[in-house]
Amino acid sequence: MTTIEWCVLIACLLPPLTALLPKLSSLKLSFKEGKYDNNNPRDWAAKLGGWQQRAIAAHLNGFEALPLFIASVIFAQIGQGDPARISTLAIAFVVLRVVYIAMYLLNFGALRTLVWTAAVATNVALLML
Repeated sequence: MTTIEWCVLIACLLPPLTALLPKLSSLKLSFKEGKYDNNNPRDWAAKLGGWQQRAIAAHLNGFEALPLFIASVIFAQIGQGDPARISTLAIAFVVLRVVYIAMYLLNFGALRTLVWTAAVATNVALLML
């Protein structure tokens, strides 16, 4: 697999991995209120608070960010953009998404918005190649 393909795969795996964090933390609760319910995951998620709730929000935002990233990579490749530049921007996007998740979990709203903007800018840069 190429670096670009790895970046697309990682970007696709980040949302479910982000959602896994609160699910794993709820396993520690055993039979107490708040235990992850695989039969009703949306009801369970709606009752979360704090970092767990932010993790689910980051998870959803990750899925929202994927179409633009994947389309940008495809269009950059179809347009015969420089593979090294495409790889660099794809890596930047993945790194920014990881930082975005961290900022969301840590509740750093202003920084999170700046990181989100930078990630969108990498997609725009890919489209311009």
